[in-house]
Parts: sequence; structure tokens; C-alpha cells
Amino acid sequence: MILTVNKRHVTPEIGLAELHGRLLMGNDSRQVEWAVTEFLKEGVRKVVLDLSEVDTMDSTGVGILVMCHAKLQKEKGDLRIVSKQGIVHDTLLMTHVDRIVQFFPTLEEATKGF
Repeated sequence: MILTVNKRHVTPEIGLAELHGRLLMGNDSRQVEWAVTEFLKEGVRKVVLDLSEVDTMDSTGVGILVMCHAKLQKEKGDLRIVSKQGIVHDTLLMTHVDRIVQFFPTLEEATKGF
């Protein structure tokens, strides 16, 4: 499996999806979208995607993150991303994802004041 997504609640109103592996083209990447959809069905509108353990990402991964942001925004929700320095973080900056989604270095910082 290229990607695993562990979904849990940080608080009753904040959902967390921890991604591990590679966020690349293929069906595995849809797990991220499905996790966000499940949170929305549960009434959770604040979601954090933790990309700290993502090794690499391509344009499909970038597109899925933008789509998840749009889904949450449509439901009056918010998406935040935890991203450490490295190739994934650089990819997100180069594609200007940081202009629509807030990035944080740690989960604690991402959930503070959410």
C-alpha cells in the first residue's frame, strides 16, 4: 500500500487524518478524500491533515488537498495542514497551496484556536 490514513478525533469538533507513505496518483490517495467526507457526515467541520509522515507527493496529492479544502469550505468548515520542512512542504509552497490552507509545524499548533 502506498498510503495509509489514520482517522481520529482530537476533540469532538476537530477531526485528524494522519497520513503515512506516499500521496501519489492512484486509488490509495482517495482515502484522504474519504476521510474528510466521513468527518463531514459526522458533523465535524474542522479537519487537520497531518502530512508529517508523507514521504513524497505529486500533483494528484496536491489536487486532493485542494479538493478537501473546497469540500470543507462549502460546508462552512476549515482545513489545516501539519507539514514539516522537506520535499512535501516545498511542493505545497511551490504550488501555492499555502495561499488557501494554513500550514503548521505541529498538531498542537494546528489545533490551537481552531
